[in-house]
Amino acid sequence: MDNIEVPEYFICPISLQIMKDPVTTITGITYDRDSIECWLSKNCNNRTICPVTKVHVPRGSDLTPNHTLRRLIQAWCVMNGFNGVDLILSSTPKPPLSKTYVLNLVLDLSVPRTEIKTLERLEVLAKENERNKMCMVEVGVHKALVKFLIQCYKKCDTNGLEKSLSTLSLIWGDNYKVENREEILIDSITWALGLDDHRDMQSHAAIKNHAVSLLRSIIQKANSTTLERLKPQLFDTITGLLRQSYSTTTIIAQKGVNDALHVMLDTSPSARNRKMMIESRAIFELIELEINYFTSNKKTKELIFGILFNLCSCADGRAQLLSHACGIAMITKRILKVSPIVDEKGILILCLISKYSSTSGVLQEFLKVKVVSKICTMIQVDCPSYLKDQAREILRCHFDVWKNSPCVEVATLTRYA
Repeated sequence: MDNIEVPEYFICPISLQIMKDPVTTITGITYDRDSIECWLSKNCNNRTICPVTKVHVPRGSDLTPNHTLRRLIQAWCVMNGFNGVDLILSSTPKPPLSKTYVLNLVLDLSVPRTEIKTLERLEVLAKENERNKMCMVEVGVHKALVKFLIQCYKKCDTNGLEKSLSTLSLIWGDNYKVENREEILIDSITWALGLDDHRDMQSHAAIKNHAVSLLRSIIQKANSTTLERLKPQLFDTITGLLRQSYSTTTIIAQKGVNDALHVMLDTSPSARNRKMMIESRAIFELIELEINYFTSNKKTKELIFGILFNLCSCADGRAQLLSHACGIAMITKRILKVSPIVDEKGILILCLISKYSSTSGVLQEFLKVKVVSKICTMIQVDCPSYLKDQAREILRCHFDVWKNSPCVEVATLTRYA
């Protein structure tokens, strides 16, 4: 089968796969329906641009089914034994989701005896394709689900919680507004993240993973007022979530961990939020997470180092990092071994400690865990000049302390300082 050449016009320009439901845009280009709908809904910067012609596509313009091309693809698949694609093509494409049908589901959501089945149906629809998601948002499904989630929080009722969080995380978009209910919505998600039910671990894990995904989406687009009114319970809960992620009873997926880290990174520029994170011992948990879990995941490490840098901009943050026996050692070891982002944040963290927290004990620890040697190496390798300048500044500031140490060559220290 690998030797069979697929006709070029059977291939979707976006997915580069054989089209299952070819549709033509007003620009005259044919795409697979799921691919072009996903492009138009998610590509925020080019939302109304045809990816091939770069011509403007008016919002809400029709996608015309290309029945002739679909029949040609179907016949070709049968002839060449592409059974998997053939079975899909042999069925009639599903008609667009009816807004009336979705609106009826929204109404059913307010009826106690039908709410669970309604939530299940909404989740299935959201998972099917981007077209369904857009229809659901236009009808206001996300607003109805937000109301349902808040009611669960107020009643401490977990019935239907997993499905509502799952669907909300699937359909939540960049510009959604919940009519000044962001604060109570975040409180509701914090409550869901803090639930502790060992009777059904699978559902328990799903709730946490969906909740932290939704929280990340909300925080990314929240205004400054919302970010400045976050509560300590949120950061206590996220810190606890990170602790669970490297424990023996891990229930949160790697994506969930990264979502939690994104929330911390997006909120840590605020001095008020940094204070709450430090009080929740976030730095300690971040170091433990980096050491004990996802050790090969570059993105996770970059997020951790970004948060640590923000938290180390204040004295309490630096003190907490220094109180961890592996804090400085972990920072030092990762420099030049992960990515340029980790190199940058790592050197800047060491600069902050060197400049503002350089006690005699800290400077001796710099020698013990080979910070000085790593800094000298950093100056020699190919990296941005401003990082080399920062490294030289560390050496110059403490040259008199380190020059008599047997742990570093005086000639090397003199050369770079």
